[in-house]
Amino acid sequence: REEVLKVHARNKTMAPGINLKRVADATPGASGADLANILNEAALTAVRDNRKSITQVDLDKATEFVLAGSEKKSMVISPEEKRIIAYHEIGHALVAIKQKNGSPVRKITIIPRTNGALGFTMQAEEQEHVLMTREDLTDRLQVLVAGRAAEELMFGTCTSGAANDIERATSIARNMVTRFGMSEDIGMMALDTVVNPYLDAELRSNASQDAAARVEAEMKKLISDAYASAMQVLRENASTLNHLAEYLLLHENITGDEMKQLMKDEKARLAESAQDA
Repeated sequence: REEVLKVHARNKTMAPGINLKRVADATPGASGADLANILNEAALTAVRDNRKSITQVDLDKATEFVLAGSEKKSMVISPEEKRIIAYHEIGHALVAIKQKNGSPVRKITIIPRTNGALGFTMQAEEQEHVLMTREDLTDRLQVLVAGRAAEELMFGTCTSGAANDIERATSIARNMVTRFGMSEDIGMMALDTVVNPYLDAELRSNASQDAAARVEAEMKKLISDAYASAMQVLRENASTLNHLAEYLLLHENITGDEMKQLMKDEKARLAESAQDA
């Protein structure tokens, strides 16, 4: 991806110190057209600002635009709902950063997007993967359900904001059980077949009625176990969750590096408080 970006950057004026690898790291799975769009969007931003060269900030904004849509700051969100969204996104990010082999968190935002997202947490793989282990997929499940877990932990309720997370978690769990042979109960059986893989990749079930019920039970267990693990992480780090969420509410955006520093500061504060006590 970095080499493709270099090709598209040849006919554009780039500011000194541009890091195309940063963009490449943030765009796993992006097509050549997506990468070209990022450079074009960055160039348009520079032109609109009457600048002659593309900056790193332009590239970062363009990457977010291509991946998640443009910012929709005109959307009116009540303070109460904005607080829930902040805790939801920090829930995702905190569980992700606590995972031993999880993908690094690059950015957390609670600025709504034109694709309908009220906020998002951006992760980026450090290395390319063509294979996913059971542990990798379990980690993904935990991150996906962590937003809902944060809502229930901090507010004692749940919202519709986890709808997309639930859909994605359900899809991962189903593939683990019916296609990847990662269920001890079902075993190595292909109970789903991919139809039209080059179009919508629809799944066709080959399972009997009895097997279908067992599949659903296994899917529920995978998601429930992931939720319990995410909830445990959030409970153990409730003070950090509060600290990060309040910061996000104030600034609306947090980079991965800022999040790490905030966590270090909170850890130091807690250690100092413990000594004083």
